[in-house]
Amino acid sequence: MPFIQGNFKGNLFSKNGHWETIMPALFRKIELPYRRERFTLPDGDFLDLDLLDQSNEDAPIMVLFHGLEGSSNSQYIKGFSKRFQQLGMRCVAVNFRSCSGTMNKHLISYHSGATDDIHTILHHFANQFKNSSLFALGFSLGGNALLKYLGDGLKQLPTQLKAACCISVPIDLAGSSMQLSKFTNQLYMRQFLKSLNEKMKLKAQFFPNSIDTTGIDKITNFWEWDNRFTAKINGFKNAEDYYNQCNALQFLEQLNVPTLLLNALNDPFLSEKCFPEKLAKQHPLFTFEQCQYGGHVGFASAFPNGYYWHEERAIAFMNEHQQG
Repeated sequence: MPFIQGNFKGNLFSKNGHWETIMPALFRKIELPYRRERFTLPDGDFLDLDLLDQSNEDAPIMVLFHGLEGSSNSQYIKGFSKRFQQLGMRCVAVNFRSCSGTMNKHLISYHSGATDDIHTILHHFANQFKNSSLFALGFSLGGNALLKYLGDGLKQLPTQLKAACCISVPIDLAGSSMQLSKFTNQLYMRQFLKSLNEKMKLKAQFFPNSIDTTGIDKITNFWEWDNRFTAKINGFKNAEDYYNQCNALQFLEQLNVPTLLLNALNDPFLSEKCFPEKLAKQHPLFTFEQCQYGGHVGFASAFPNGYYWHEERAIAFMNEHQQG
């Protein structure tokens, strides 16, 4: 599949990557008639799924995986869910462990390389709707986890899975961690750490012998946070081991499902290695589309409640592989 220079022209009012990132998150408003379903996982924990149903039992299924500290209520999840529902698809917006408003039961957390739950959910809906085509859509952290799942070869993919699309994905975890540590990205870093710290303090109440939150509010970057918490509670040696094992970049060559990766050059979250042009030119199933503009999961053409280019691009890619 090809390397593509995306034709998104940027936001009408600003081509600044920070503006394109922040504007939809602050001002986009979408209401959806989600139906919540609590799904029990094989290890006894749970995921809360928010669904948009279809009367057609054989309707195609789109499963969406959000980014770091996102949820089914993130504007990009709602925007894509609304568009795909309008096209007759059954939509499943997955809330990763602890992201639905309720803390999960076990010590382990969701993270950039956690693929067991992705595997379980995709197979569940493939088995429930055996005549339906299945598609997967991942954003940022959820996109990295999805790409790893599709390429690491550790689990058998559902036979109904036709294609996947991943948007604004930090496939180089170590590099993107350093990128977000820059002074110009401190607004995002503070917001992420505030949310992560609140959850970890709550989790520590349930697992006081496994989590020590002393000095947690003094942590200033992801490397420190992942080294102290993500790695420890999820079985990695340290942050370096976590990044090395989980970055999706190393698994792209093994992808065996048609997959689109869409990243913007002005995305403030992404490192230089997050733009795998050379691989896309050589891989028969991998399409990498690089846009000059778009920010991080932005791609609004003008007003925050107007047209979003990446939604239509994902729809076009999925339509190409509907019968695949």
